[in-house]
Amino acid sequence: METIALLLLAIAAFFIIGAVKVVPQQNAFVVERLGKFHQVLSPGLSFLMPFVDRVAYRHSLKEIPLDVPSQVCITRDNTQLRVDGILYFQVTDPMRASYGASNYVMAITQLAQTSLRSVIGKMELDKTFEERDLINASVVQALDEAALNWGVKVLRYEIKDLEPPEAILRSMQAQITAEREKRALIAASEGRRQEQINIATGEREAFIARSEGEKQAEINKAQGEAAAITAVADATADAIRKIAEAIRQPGGEQAVQLKVAEKAVEAYAQLAQKTNTMIVPGNMTEVGGLIGTAMALFRNTPMN
Repeated sequence: METIALLLLAIAAFFIIGAVKVVPQQNAFVVERLGKFHQVLSPGLSFLMPFVDRVAYRHSLKEIPLDVPSQVCITRDNTQLRVDGILYFQVTDPMRASYGASNYVMAITQLAQTSLRSVIGKMELDKTFEERDLINASVVQALDEAALNWGVKVLRYEIKDLEPPEAILRSMQAQITAEREKRALIAASEGRRQEQINIATGEREAFIARSEGEKQAEINKAQGEAAAITAVADATADAIRKIAEAIRQPGGEQAVQLKVAEKAVEAYAQLAQKTNTMIVPGNMTEVGGLIGTAMALFRNTPMN
């Protein structure tokens, strides 16, 4: 009896273990009942019918990176280009992923390679280096349309390396070097041009500054001379006014006559000293009268 009980207990445990399934997080189990699709088990605890239900496929729902092998592609200008990349996809429909393709991973890999060859074949070599984002987007679009039937969502595709032939690499390097030399020459010529402009601008500004300074100096000089002339004229006018006022005073006219006589006598005396030739007025009585008048005025002038 104990043996039978143990046997029944073992059979019951076997049935229980076969009937209970625990699905991990971010996983999905596809269950078949009698060889036909029955259901998809979500994460958690599930129960199956022993000998009737079985887990036929197990899928991870995480994002999966897939390395796409390198291949040789021919560009629009008939240049061979070795390209490799990496693809990221995710299972979104476990049932389609189980029955839509016998091996969806290989199908995605092959389709990625063919799509990449098609996209690069429409571009020239230079564009393949410049339009990586466009290439990636085109490959993802082509894959995503086809992968819907496989229950897979293609998230993105990234080109890892673009490797042209050695001859193309050398010519590209020579082209880059020539372009850099061209830019250097242009930059040097622009520098010399800017230098000449700066020198000319500096000379022009210096000339303008000098001319402005000379102009201001001439203005200042003219204003100074005008001020001096005005001062002299004012002083002369003031002296004349004072002389006129003095003449109008009593004895002023006699003083003037005396001064004139003195100047005349001094002039004749200096003339006699400087030369042997002496010019004598035709009417000497006028001179004598002038001297006599001067002497009379001198006698009449009170002595201080």
